[in-house]
Amino acid sequence: MKFVDEATIRVEAGDGGNGCVSFRREKYIPKGGPDGGDGGDGGSVWLVGDSGLNTLVDFRHQRRHRAERGQNGMGRQMTGRKGQDLLIPVPVGTRVIDADTEELVGEVLEHGQRLLVAQGGRHGLGNIHFKSSTNRAPRQATPGTPGERRNLRLELIVLADVGLLGLPNAGKSSLIAAMSAARPRIADYPFTTLYPNLGVVGAGSDRSFVIADIPGVIQGAAEGAGLGIQFLKHLLRTRLLLHLVDIAPMDGADPAAQVREIEAELAKYSPELASRERWLVLSKCDLLDEAALAEARARLVEALDWQGPVFSVSSVARSGLKALEDAIVAHLHAQRVAAATTETEADPEPYDPTRT
Repeated sequence: MKFVDEATIRVEAGDGGNGCVSFRREKYIPKGGPDGGDGGDGGSVWLVGDSGLNTLVDFRHQRRHRAERGQNGMGRQMTGRKGQDLLIPVPVGTRVIDADTEELVGEVLEHGQRLLVAQGGRHGLGNIHFKSSTNRAPRQATPGTPGERRNLRLELIVLADVGLLGLPNAGKSSLIAAMSAARPRIADYPFTTLYPNLGVVGAGSDRSFVIADIPGVIQGAAEGAGLGIQFLKHLLRTRLLLHLVDIAPMDGADPAAQVREIEAELAKYSPELASRERWLVLSKCDLLDEAALAEARARLVEALDWQGPVFSVSSVARSGLKALEDAIVAHLHAQRVAAATTETEADPEPYDPTRT
């Protein structure tokens, strides 16, 4: 299935049903009176998270979504039926933006989560509500109000714990294939990755994490060059970035210059993303012997004045992968513990009526 991470749709909630003007007329009942019922409320439009979906491609074919209108009121004080709500399944990780105002409507981050995007219209009142001691036969009723109509831009941002970052052919696809069951396209030419790939690494609830591979970022990506800028948004929800760099480029390029190139593009795209914790991962280390690798690693760390963790891996030889996986698991676990501690401290102390 084609991967589509952006789509524009129009949602239209149902109008409220109109109130009814009616009078009770029955045989042998000399005095009737107003008995017009209210209309029904219009149906609303909801987006519902569905973990079985991973693309917005369906919205490229159906762009207009309309909920049911409320039924009009009827005589004998009968209320019109409420219009059915429209539930639209979307992939988990979908961000919803009002296309006309650029306002963030909300995000769908969990399976089954519902997000209201268009409120149904209110029902109109029947003439039974307008009777009084001075107006025994009211002939007025109110119409239902229109439902909301909005143009929405849907953006799918994949949910992953770890994001892979690097130039084309830095070894990102090979790494995710070696660490997980994901099978991205791998070849010896640039831009073999055309859309994000997700892989689950590890086994067990405490050791598993999701890793995302996006197309390579090149110089000028922040201005639209290449494919990276289109998919950098998929790294916004990750908690850790792995910056892959080819330790021995075939063209003789300087690895330190390549790292700085990516850093510059990150800063242009999102200062918040550029400041996120990032680990340096030296890929294709099987191409160098032990002494040459140690020398190249030391030279790169010194040139960058790198203060964070550094890992040396080879996806082909499967070396260094276990150490990297264990470090990621420990780091993510520490983040979860810290977040839980912060939430506990933020909770107000329960009220004790015996305390003075």
